[in-house]
Amino acid sequence: MSADLDDFRILFVGDVVGQPGRDALKSLLPPLKAELQPHLTIVNGENSAGGFGITAKTAAELRSAGADLVTTGNHVWDRQQFVEEIAGLDYVLRPYNFPPGVPGRGALQVDVDGQRVLVMNLQGRIFLPDLDDPFRAANEILAAHPKAEVIFCDMHAEATSEKIAMGWHLDGRTSAVVGTHTHVPTADNRVLPGGTAYITDVGMVGPRDGVIGVEKEAALGRFLTGLPHRFETATGVVTFNSVLVTISTLTGRARSIQRIDREHT
Repeated sequence: MSADLDDFRILFVGDVVGQPGRDALKSLLPPLKAELQPHLTIVNGENSAGGFGITAKTAAELRSAGADLVTTGNHVWDRQQFVEEIAGLDYVLRPYNFPPGVPGRGALQVDVDGQRVLVMNLQGRIFLPDLDDPFRAANEILAAHPKAEVIFCDMHAEATSEKIAMGWHLDGRTSAVVGTHTHVPTADNRVLPGGTAYITDVGMVGPRDGVIGVEKEAALGRFLTGLPHRFETATGVVTFNSVLVTISTLTGRARSIQRIDREHT
């Protein structure tokens, strides 16, 4: 892959859903990394355990498939054991704006090929549990890491307006803001005027022919009857959604953000 000498590339993979998503990641991510040669690979894994939540075991599978760091979101505690497990996983982030004292970390600065790279994980509040203000949390993270040269944010939120607002809030102050949570990829990837790469939702690594990764029959049953239905991860063709962000190491600003989409059968 041809690139400028001062390029720094981050490959970000959307929410991995259950066993089908993990299998697709194992199959598609290694050759994709060989092709794109990212300096850092980040995977959102909050639904990697049975379609809801994450465990130390599924996090380890994501890492062995090629994830350097794993971000999460509102389903991070769906598997109760992860409250205890996360402390031993220094490569897994949970949303920073959980209240003080919650296990885990929401931001991490790492050295990658001589670059000080800051990765932050935030969660929105609209239509989701009411956590601390993610906008103030972002300011707090940046103030605590003044020497970071490349800054990447996973904004895990339901409302598109809240994710877009975070993009503008951080434009010119971070290298990238990417949205996760809805499992539906958006086509608004661009570099904002201040040099921050942005997309509202990367999408997912999950079954294409379900409803955001779960069996369509159960989802339809809930919509049609209003009665509870047990959700199971769907099967069949798996869609693989990701983005490649190319950043200048001279300025910390993004040069480009491009969708990288595949399918796995």
